[in-house]
Amino acid sequence: MSDASPIQGTAVWTDDELLECVSIIPEIPNTKTISFRAPSGALFDYLTGQFLTLEIPVPGGPLHRTYTISSSPSRPRSISVTVKAQDNSIGTRWMLDNLEPGMKVKAIGPAGLFSMVHHPADKYLFISAGSGITPMMSMTTWLFDLGTEPDIVFINCARRPSEIIFRERLEHMASRVPGIDLKFVVNGPDRYRPWTGYQGHFNQLMLGLMAPDYLDREVFCCGPEPFMQSVRDALQGLGFDMDRYHQESFHAPGSVATEQPEADDVVPDEDTGAEIRFARSNVTAKCIETDTVLATARASGLNIPSGCTFGVCGTCKIKKRKGEVHMVHNGGISEDDIANGYILACCSHPIGKVEVEV
Repeated sequence: MSDASPIQGTAVWTDDELLECVSIIPEIPNTKTISFRAPSGALFDYLTGQFLTLEIPVPGGPLHRTYTISSSPSRPRSISVTVKAQDNSIGTRWMLDNLEPGMKVKAIGPAGLFSMVHHPADKYLFISAGSGITPMMSMTTWLFDLGTEPDIVFINCARRPSEIIFRERLEHMASRVPGIDLKFVVNGPDRYRPWTGYQGHFNQLMLGLMAPDYLDREVFCCGPEPFMQSVRDALQGLGFDMDRYHQESFHAPGSVATEQPEADDVVPDEDTGAEIRFARSNVTAKCIETDTVLATARASGLNIPSGCTFGVCGTCKIKKRKGEVHMVHNGGISEDDIANGYILACCSHPIGKVEVEV
């Protein structure tokens, strides 16, 4: 239960009662915010960042789908979820095509541990991609409604500016409260509409520009797993205290602490030895995991052309033949090159035995 009690004397909604759809608001293509109320007039009490499981009456039998609550418990007379249909969606597609105001659905919850209520802080850093923005919207609305000035750096990544969910609502709150600092990152601009903000893939350099005091902030992250992995890599590479990092994925989250999945990240260890074989030069060098491939090559008298040494320019791109590396780059290599076995020597750390074409 949240620490903001509903109006005294008014019942609190429980999932024994069906929810009635009261409004459906288009956000971006294939994405809508659906608001529900309790027919009895009961109020909603939950934690920011929690989720509901909806029973969706698709043909052939009901489906159960979990959606993060995008509304805030500071506005307890309704509860909202913002749903996005993927290409293979069944339940969400049915909701977007068939759900109408007045219809009732069964809901289970609220539940989930991903909430700032469990990790109070003076400064927050919210990082999300796509529809992972939904819990961040709930948390930001909650802090906005408290009436005091929050300290939030709010980063959201999307494919195009027109696909930033809640952009207008966030800009409205930010225009009223100086403590909400919005940072949007897009892969590319919309056609015929200039974009003057950040563009490309989120990386360490952007993080340092957006939130120079990131080491002092409590971080909450939500989005596809590859995106969250890149955020974890960026923070770990910058020495962030990962006990202050919290994430939620698009998989059904656990409702108790023991159900929360551990992030299985590889972190180079300065006490662990490694070995790099430079195949073309017929040189094998011993090193430790915190050494980069570039530094090890130079120490062995080998020359790998390099420029920025920070994973931006891509000058030191080489082919990895065998083994694994831990690479945290800043946009200097494409996902296709990584899939084809290429690495940037300046920001790749060997894990065990590695062989490269140098």
